[in-house]
Amino acid sequence: MMATEIKGIAASEGYAIGRAVILREEAVPQGITYVEAGEEAAELSRFDTAVAAARSELEELHNRMIADGREKEAEIFEAHLMLLEDEELIGAAQERIRGQRYKAEAAMNESGEEVADMLAALDDEYLRERAADVRDVSRRVIRKLGHGTDADSFPASTTATHSKEKSILFAFDLTPSDTAQLDPSVIGGFVTAVGGRTSHSAIIARSVGIPAIVGAGDEALRIEDGQLVIVDGAAGLVLVEPEDEELARYRALQETAAGQRALLEQFRGKPSVSADGHQVELVANIGSVQDARQAHEQGAEGVGLFRTEFLYMGRSDLPTEDEQFSAYKDAAEAFGQGAPIVIRTMDIGGDKELPSLQLEKEDNPFLGYRAIRICLDRPELFKTQLRAVLRASAYGNLKIMFPMIATLGEWRQAKALLEQAKQELRSENIAFNERIEAGIMIEIPAAAQMADRFAREVDFFSIGTNDLVQYTMAADRMNPKLGYLSDPLHPPVLRLIDQVIRAAHKENKWVGMCGEMAGTPIAIPILLGMGLDEFSMSASAVLPARALLSRLDREKLTFLAEAVLDLDDAEAVRSYVEQHVPELTK
Repeated sequence: MMATEIKGIAASEGYAIGRAVILREEAVPQGITYVEAGEEAAELSRFDTAVAAARSELEELHNRMIADGREKEAEIFEAHLMLLEDEELIGAAQERIRGQRYKAEAAMNESGEEVADMLAALDDEYLRERAADVRDVSRRVIRKLGHGTDADSFPASTTATHSKEKSILFAFDLTPSDTAQLDPSVIGGFVTAVGGRTSHSAIIARSVGIPAIVGAGDEALRIEDGQLVIVDGAAGLVLVEPEDEELARYRALQETAAGQRALLEQFRGKPSVSADGHQVELVANIGSVQDARQAHEQGAEGVGLFRTEFLYMGRSDLPTEDEQFSAYKDAAEAFGQGAPIVIRTMDIGGDKELPSLQLEKEDNPFLGYRAIRICLDRPELFKTQLRAVLRASAYGNLKIMFPMIATLGEWRQAKALLEQAKQELRSENIAFNERIEAGIMIEIPAAAQMADRFAREVDFFSIGTNDLVQYTMAADRMNPKLGYLSDPLHPPVLRLIDQVIRAAHKENKWVGMCGEMAGTPIAIPILLGMGLDEFSMSASAVLPARALLSRLDREKLTFLAEAVLDLDDAEAVRSYVEQHVPELTK
């Protein structure tokens, strides 16, 4: 008997074989229930408490994504946090409670469905997909009101009873929150009846590496628990109860993919060297000590970016000097004495709020009071962190990096405060590395344009491409309609990067990159040709990057790096690199 085939949209590539687990939709409160007259204030307070709890949960999830180097997913949950401030969603629910005496659950449900239905009716595919985000946020609040399964228990509910095989989830839809919490050791893949390739669940599935098919229609809901299924995430195909020949073919495809992963293992613990013998550093972006340990296990040679703001977030008070010292020291010891550990000072503001600082709301926070601007304005707060980093420098090869530097004056103020912290520690007879390196993050075009002047004073540069792109192209990277501009391969961005590297090398200073671009295969040949010294990326990207580097000839790539600067746009750059770097497909 031939296998039943279900066709859907290929959302995340890969092959999965396992037993079906049907994920039932949460029960959402139906109908309208009211509170007694005079109880509106108490019900409104109950609702506001649930919204605050949902916000705290989303902040934790957002922080976890950032700490894992999953910035794309973090942006999704930033959008969810913004929905908790939305007047059409939260404000409308509050008005239903206040003015019509709705019970909180009913108010949230009706407001959520109203906004979601409005989005789902739009012509724009991206905006239609955001209906799932609205429902996700709405149901999170409802769970916090005491209805349905709490989000944190989601992975446990998907554990299969078939111990020899991974589970294949089938559902009407999966929320972004659900998908972010899937455990690849338990879940082999998933299939949903609705959704598109641009849905946030699809984006997360691709980042986690779970094969996924969306938009498979009602047939996906007719699968029975325990049926054997194959998910072909490349073809968008589900095979139900496959024949032995089909099982053998897909197991062979799985083995081929596993073989490719095994080839990467030969690069673990090896130096990062190009085919013509040029050595660079491949290091990791981290947000915690645990990330440092995982990065070391993944083969990273050190840390190119320790996002220290996560020591400050998710708490009502500020971390003490001793708390910070312990975290920085432990990160250094996770790698060993010689490994470089670049500590970025607190980068709060913009998309990262900190309740303990009581920062005012800004119309454009990415261009506002953030990062080094806060630190220079509150020197005692800044010096607490500087003292902690300096103390930890006695236990490893720590370096200090100041973010969001726009002017030489800001750099000199920060350096002066660092010198004050050093003098305090000397007077207290506390050990630290007197020769600790101090550098700046190049993420503002003004700093890139002045790189020749900065290079005379700093010890190093680290290029933050995520912000450099959005500031250079005047394109908010959170705005989906501007995705064509949010590309680091645009020649104006490449020209700034080339200018920074040349300026640093003229003064015999090293240059790193800690934006997402550093771990992107299409960009690595360009950056190698430009002479980038350090590539900092998510831990999972280290071995693939090292394998690619081993196939590239840096000498030949210097000509490619010069050529792309004269092309018209990012697509032209991408095509040129694909045409001239065959090693990308080996």
